[in-house]
Amino acid sequence: MTSNVVGLKIVAAGVPDCELINAMAWKVFPSTYEKILTPEQIDYMMDWMYSVDNLRKQMAEGHQYFIAYRLPENAAASSSSPCGYVSVEREGDDLFHLQKIYVLPQFQKLHIGDALFDQAVSYVRSQHPQGPCRIELNVNRNNPARGFYEKRGMREVDHGDYPIGNGYYMNDYIMALDVIPEKQ
Repeated sequence: MTSNVVGLKIVAAGVPDCELINAMAWKVFPSTYEKILTPEQIDYMMDWMYSVDNLRKQMAEGHQYFIAYRLPENAAASSSSPCGYVSVEREGDDLFHLQKIYVLPQFQKLHIGDALFDQAVSYVRSQHPQGPCRIELNVNRNNPARGFYEKRGMREVDHGDYPIGNGYYMNDYIMALDVIPEKQ
């Protein structure tokens, strides 16, 4: 998919991309949560969600990852820069979960998160063309990204403290967006 964001390309990721996703996660996840979670919980969650083996397992279980690449501004430049990722998982007949959506710090405020969110919605529509469905996501109650999701049309539908192991909890809002098929 080509995004509406100038100079951005979003591609479906596969198992060969797990090391790249892991490397990006180490750049964005700790900085996102450094003021919200303890360093020990961040390390635990990085292994739980982002070890290369766990990324491979997620993909095998049906998580679809997409990676955003910032294209070079200069036509003579030969490489694009990975700048973010999103992961979507089908959880039921009419329910999908936006598992992860992150943009590397140096690429934030360039609307790449908008493009990744749009990619997730587009993917859900492609997987569920027959009628309305829902995308849900968890967002930490202290994460200012909640405002981003609200601007994208999501609303809070639940909240709670969800155990993730090792005595840690995700203290999250559950946000949802009803997805309607595109008009033909």
